[in-house]
Amino acid sequence: MSQDHHTKVLIIGSGPAGYTAGVYASRAMLSPILIQGIEPGGQLTTTTEVENWPGDTEVQGPDLMVRMESHAKAMGCEIIGDIVTNLDVNSRPFVATCDSGIKYTADAIILATGARAKWLGLPSEEKYKGFGVSACATCDGFFYRGQEIAVIGGGNTAVEEALFLTNFASKVTLVHRRDELRAEKILQERLFRNPKIEPIWFHELDEVIGTESPLGVEAIRISNTKTGKLLEVPCKGVFIAIGHAPATELVKNALETHNGGYVKVEPGSTRTSVAGIFAAGDLTDHIYRQAVTSAGMGCMAALDAEKFIAESN
Repeated sequence: MSQDHHTKVLIIGSGPAGYTAGVYASRAMLSPILIQGIEPGGQLTTTTEVENWPGDTEVQGPDLMVRMESHAKAMGCEIIGDIVTNLDVNSRPFVATCDSGIKYTADAIILATGARAKWLGLPSEEKYKGFGVSACATCDGFFYRGQEIAVIGGGNTAVEEALFLTNFASKVTLVHRRDELRAEKILQERLFRNPKIEPIWFHELDEVIGTESPLGVEAIRISNTKTGKLLEVPCKGVFIAIGHAPATELVKNALETHNGGYVKVEPGSTRTSVAGIFAAGDLTDHIYRQAVTSAGMGCMAALDAEKFIAESN
């Protein structure tokens, strides 16, 4: 039998945006409930060293998220380990149905569902997912100690993954379809200084090659973006690091989106196209995508929600 719970503010998502919204909504005496979602702590839980969080010269991503969760709890935010599977934005109050069957009604919703790793969509990539193909170096890098690994991509994600994987691998091949990286300059410098990393320019992944029984990766076949010529690179692990896409499944047909699916908010606010629904963090930010900007938006969303509720009464 399902149980129903009502709250003034329901926060969906548990990264820097969600937890910060929890802190501010609690301080506003709104007694918020936060539903953590499929990945409690968000993307920072799959990151190691974080060097750009103000006040910490270096902090482990998972440790930072544990601290944020504890802070939100200490302020009075109720944190629930569940997943919202359906969100009705047409009813008032709003209704969120969770995987457990429990329903939550809320006067205002703060969406902080973040973003998830993008995939290339190759059949061989899908076939070997979890068997040599991964999108999370910190999750799976440990399994490739002393082995050769390939990373696909050229932005911050790819360079960070490649650098992290040198802690385990004997060699890391970085495959990029251009001859120039999009990553921050400081990350590029570290990559080019690392003797374990070899970039291959003007190439993209064509196929993952591996064994059938048991499933396992043996190599990748990459194609030259200019000539189409194929090249085979031996490796035991392939890390797809081509960025992230906003996790908008709950609201993609209910809220206005832009720039490839990011939730659109009014300039200078976190207000979405539906009154009472606010969005913060990587779900809406296609430009900065930083933990600190996500936290800032979480603060804004809680303040916007507080104002909305006050004006609605």
